[in-house]
Amino acid sequence: MRISLLRLVPGTLLSASFLSACSPLAKVLKNAQAGQEITVQPTVLESNGENVLFEVTAKVSASHLRKGAAYNLGLSYRYNNGLREDTVGRLTFISGEYLYDEEQKNKLVIRKQFSFPYAPQKSPGELLALPDARETKPNGKRVKGKEIRLTRGIVTTSRLVVRQDTTIALLPETASNNMSGTRVMPFFFDAGKAEIRNYLGTNVAALEDFIEANQHTDKVMIVAGHSPDSLDRHDPRLADKRVRALLNYYKKRVDTDSYLNKVSNIDFETEAYHRRWDLFLNKVQESALKPAQVDSVLLLINDTPGSYATKEQSLRRLTFYDYLEQYIYPVMRFGTIAVRYTAPKRYDSEIYLLSKKIVEKQTEADALTPEELRYSATLTPLLAEKQRIYETSVATTGLWQAYHNLAVVLLLRSEKEVNPKVQRAYLRRSAVNFTLAAHRNPTAELFYRVGSAYHRAGDKLEALQNYDYAIKLGGPRAVLSKIFSDKAALEIEVGQLDDALRSLSYSSKTYQNIMNRALIYVLKGNYQGAANIYAEAIALRPQDPLLYYCLAIVAARQQNEPAMAMHLRRAVQLSRTYANRAVEDLEFRDFAKGKQFLEALR
Repeated sequence: MRISLLRLVPGTLLSASFLSACSPLAKVLKNAQAGQEITVQPTVLESNGENVLFEVTAKVSASHLRKGAAYNLGLSYRYNNGLREDTVGRLTFISGEYLYDEEQKNKLVIRKQFSFPYAPQKSPGELLALPDARETKPNGKRVKGKEIRLTRGIVTTSRLVVRQDTTIALLPETASNNMSGTRVMPFFFDAGKAEIRNYLGTNVAALEDFIEANQHTDKVMIVAGHSPDSLDRHDPRLADKRVRALLNYYKKRVDTDSYLNKVSNIDFETEAYHRRWDLFLNKVQESALKPAQVDSVLLLINDTPGSYATKEQSLRRLTFYDYLEQYIYPVMRFGTIAVRYTAPKRYDSEIYLLSKKIVEKQTEADALTPEELRYSATLTPLLAEKQRIYETSVATTGLWQAYHNLAVVLLLRSEKEVNPKVQRAYLRRSAVNFTLAAHRNPTAELFYRVGSAYHRAGDKLEALQNYDYAIKLGGPRAVLSKIFSDKAALEIEVGQLDDALRSLSYSSKTYQNIMNRALIYVLKGNYQGAANIYAEAIALRPQDPLLYYCLAIVAARQQNEPAMAMHLRRAVQLSRTYANRAVEDLEFRDFAKGKQFLEALR
């Protein structure tokens, strides 16, 4: 009677013990689990970038197959002391999903890859399988087996990335309003084209703002060039077209937006750069290429006979040509507008009081010059007040200096926040303002600031794109080296180990780079190589507990218990936090109950 009542309820779950021994589903479950083999690779789950990737192989007896019924293994991951559980996936032994095992013909096998998002609270945890047999028809009965614990997780060694933040200071501000000088604005063109683009790194907004500011303009100088690649080289007049495009655009904007200046009163000077290897070589010498690579380019261009096109074809045969194509050629497609102008001088009396009135909208923004308004922010120690002043400066002037300093203030405010969500919101706002500053003054350092802010906020794709763009712009070797260092750290974080090694090859030998290179070796299984590199880091920072903790992990992976205990003891001596970390770290799972491991934590 009880069974008949259950049959009236669709989807009712039935336990194996409840069903009689002759139940078809119970027989399917019993036969499938007879000699069942389930393996997981890796044997302990590891984080790989932002995900945990693993492969499950399940072998079951073919005798369980029955028409209208299927055997399943539901996978889930349980963590937070068993309080949380995430569904991972399912293995179902139905036609089209399994193969016959080549070694044991009476067994079926399914091999399938799974993943789930990594989060710090998911370590440690355990991967579970819940077997069941069910009818394949809609709302069919189901009988569950006992839960199977497959493996533990998650090893987080891949997250031991070292990243040393560079201190970012506010741009110095003065109250002097001597605005006379020369304004230089670079532009960049698409390959083979002369049309002015109005997006990333173009300075169009900066040019329009300058013209609308109505500074008295004496002279405008315009130059443009092209890259050696075939897309630019096929048109011998491309550089002239780019000069003409910039000249026409400037004259048009003066006619429509300036009341103080007239095109007829401005002295225009233009020049097109054709096939200028010297410009190319300057960019190469300012790049992150190694000295030997720079020398090989110089030798090829200066001392090898051949035409312009022939030399460019020779460049393509260099092993590092991809660097030239990705980071040098784009900035050779340039144009530059330099404007010489004069402006009246203004004194700085009562700047701070006027700035407060401007911020509170009690007076017009033009009561102070943009420089004076920004300078007033240096007269208060309060970050909130600095923020309001720079926000006002951004709204009224739109100058890159205001965006930059607003971004720095937001970055400083994020460092004082304890709430992760608020902190991330500040970091994202900082990144947006660094972006707006960089668009108006495109330099490698400013786009590096954009990438760094996104990196801190955890927006890894945006960070990587801005690191790449910063490198393309070129700059001082020290700046490019730091960009490549942080780019490598980010690539390790997202699981792109080979890309990280390539980025490190363009950077200098700093503590951060040594530690990250050694970490890559660990993740790739080259434990002796990793130990040798960590030994180099000891010379730079002999009192760094993370260094000894990493050496303990290397020794644990080599099953060298004495060395593991020695390095772990040293790490704990330098910082007690590593004792708690080691207890939870699955890298030490084989030694967790051993005498040496326990003594190392004291």
